[in-house]
Amino acid sequence: MSDNVNHPEHYTSGGIECIDAIQAALTPEEYRGFLKGNVIKYTWRERLKAGVESLQKAEWYLKRLIAL
Repeated sequence: MSDNVNHPEHYTSGGIECIDAIQAALTPEEYRGFLKGNVIKYTWRERLKAGVESLQKAEWYLKRLIAL
């Protein structure tokens, strides 16, 4: 069963998760901005698109931001 929040199949193909490649390509400041932007995006659209799943995705990005 696919986990659309924590490990979506379309972001984990090729042996490396997309988020890890993004982090490696950006400066620490840019990466923080990327994470913050995704928190905003997913909370902004939660009523219009995926509801609770959007909030769970926002939480996923927020947890990564907190871990920094």
